[in-house]
Parts: sequence; structure tokens; C-alpha cells
Amino acid sequence: MRAARAEARAAATEEPQVVPAEPVRGGEPSPVHHSTTSADDSTLPRSLRIVAAWSWRMLVIGAVAVAIVTIVGRLKLVIVPLVIALLLAALLSPAVGWLRRAKVPRSLATALVLVGGLAAVVGVLTLVIRQFVEGAPQLGQNASDGIRQIRDWLETGPLHLSDQQLNDGFQSIQNWINDNRSTFTSGAVDTATATLDVLAGLFLVLFSLFFFLRDGQRIWRYVVRIFPGGVREQVAEAGERSWLTLVAYVRATVLVAFIDALGIGLAVVILRVPFALPLAALVFLASFIPIIGATLSGTIAVLVALVSRGPVIALILLAAVIAVQQFEGHVLQPLIMGRAVAIHPLAVIVAIAVGVVLAGIIGALVAVPIVAVLNTGIRHLVDHRGEPPPDAVVVRSNPKGE
Repeated sequence: MRAARAEARAAATEEPQVVPAEPVRGGEPSPVHHSTTSADDSTLPRSLRIVAAWSWRMLVIGAVAVAIVTIVGRLKLVIVPLVIALLLAALLSPAVGWLRRAKVPRSLATALVLVGGLAAVVGVLTLVIRQFVEGAPQLGQNASDGIRQIRDWLETGPLHLSDQQLNDGFQSIQNWINDNRSTFTSGAVDTATATLDVLAGLFLVLFSLFFFLRDGQRIWRYVVRIFPGGVREQVAEAGERSWLTLVAYVRATVLVAFIDALGIGLAVVILRVPFALPLAALVFLASFIPIIGATLSGTIAVLVALVSRGPVIALILLAAVIAVQQFEGHVLQPLIMGRAVAIHPLAVIVAIAVGVVLAGIIGALVAVPIVAVLNTGIRHLVDHRGEPPPDAVVVRSNPKGE
């Protein structure tokens, strides 16, 4: 036994042997580095070997990323509703938890929250559509007056366009519309198909949302069982932290969107611009796209003010929109969103751009929360990865002394 222990200690402390390589120019053999697998590799510079190793690994990662994007693109009619259902579940889960703490059964609490949320959405949509229908004729008249004023300015302004030039311009627009009528017709057919897809996705969102709210923890425990036993604990904790990040992100986004809609909506009401409620609702929904959403919706409000109330009111509303955006960027985002998710603004912009390219408006909506969740989960896994046990020779003694 003493001899075996001595051999084990000698093997553990023994320096790695240097294997002589083939002779090179000059007749002296060059030692093979421990990171190489053959004598030929030892003739290459170490920096080149490192770059090559990183290159093929990055190629593998890129191939996997392309495969994932391709699969998501093929299954977007299923994946997008599931992601939206997750976002809504993160928003409504605190209400379900409050009812559960009040001793309400799980299924009943989920149903109450789901029905209440649907009632609120349907009520707001009804008010928005009603106000839009009532004000659409007046807005159309104002738009006609605005176009006439623009035409008069083109004739009497610095451009001094003649009636013939204006008529030719309008005729060119009409001819372009006639030439592309088939495109508009096919677009209408595509719109009808898209409407069916939206309805199917809406039902999938509702069913998924119900089960996410009721059985979310059970579903996650089942997913964790797929992973190897040695990493289940880390994956489970990373998932829980990612879920908390998603809940915090959704809460912060709703609060920021509400403040943006309230500020711009009050400016619209004070300036007596029509469609105050639809414009406020548009600002609220667009604010779920960070940084650029509220800016685009505010621009639409300024255009409506320009058509309905004139350039002076439009400039005042533009100043109000800029003030709200500055307040959001310098106060709300660092104070509210910064505490919820720690993501650099450049990462937010890049995520939104990638989301728009891959999935349009829906991609821009879900890109940032996906990045926030992945950031939290990956950082936790990296910080808590398990270290492999060191290699050792264990000599067990026989209890009988043999």
C-alpha cells in the first residue's frame, strides 16, 4: 500500500513529457506543444492555432444560430403566439398570485384574471374604434382642406409651380395606382390570409396564456427534467431568475408606456386635437417597443394635429412630444427600466433592428424581452458553472488489512 501511494504521488506531480518532433531545418528537433496533436501542428505559430480554433468554433455556433432562426421562421405562427402569451403571463401572474394567496382555487383564479384582462382590452378597443368612426368624416374633410392648402402653397410659394405641372404630378400618381392595382388586389388577398393567421394565433395565445398562468411552474419543472442531472439545479435557478427579469421588464414597460401615453394624451386634449383617446392608445401600445415606439406614435399625433388644427398647433404638439421623450429617456428609462433590466442602449437598438428584419413589428416587440431573459439566464449559468473535479488516484484500503 505504501508503494502504491508513493507511485500515485509521483504520477500526480510528474511533469508532462516533451515528445520530440520530426527534425526541422538545422537538424535540431523542436518540442511539441501540449496543445497540439501532431508534429505538423507544432510548426505553426501558436497565434495561428488559436485563431483557427476560435474560427471553427464560431462557424459551428453560427451554423447552429442559422438553424435556429430557420426553424423559428418556419414555425413563427406557433412560436410568436407562445412568446406573446409568455409576456402576458408575466404581466398577469402577480394578479393570479394575489388571488391564490386569498385561497381562490388555481383554475378559478386564472379564469378570473384572464376574463378581466380580456374585458379591459375589449372595452378600450370599443372606445377607440367608436371615437375613430365618429371623427373620421371630419378628419377627412380637414385632410382635403390641408391638401388644397398645400397645392395653393406650391403655386404661390417659392416653387411657383403651374397648374399644368401640378395636374401632371397628380396624374402620374393616379397612373401609378392604376398600374399597381393588381398588386393591391393580391395584397388584399394576403391580408385576408393574414387575418385568418391572426385569429388562429389569437386563440393559441389565449389557450397558452391560461395554462402558463395555471401550470407555469409544473411546465418548467418538466422542461428542467430534460437536462442532465448534473446541471438541473443551475438550469432551474437560471430559469427562475430569467422569469423574474421578464416580470420586472413587463411591469417597467407598462409603467413607462402609461406615462408616455398620459403625457402625450394630455397635450392632445389641451390642444383640442381630434382622436385624443385613439392617439393615446397608439402611444401606449407603441411604447412597448423601447426608444423608437413612442417617437413614431408621437409623429403620427403631430401629423393629425397638422391636418386638423394647422401648423402652429402641430409645432406645439411636436414640442410636447419631444419633452415627453426627453423625460422618458433621461428619467424613466434609467430610474424604472434600468432597475428592471441591465441592458446597454446599443444592445437594445441592435435587438430591435434584428427583430424587425426577422419578424417585423412582432419581432421588434419581443426582441428586447428575449435579450433581457437570455442575458439573465446565461450570466447566471456562467457565474455558477460547476468546476470539474481534479484528476486523482484514489487508493482504497481493505478493512481487513489485506
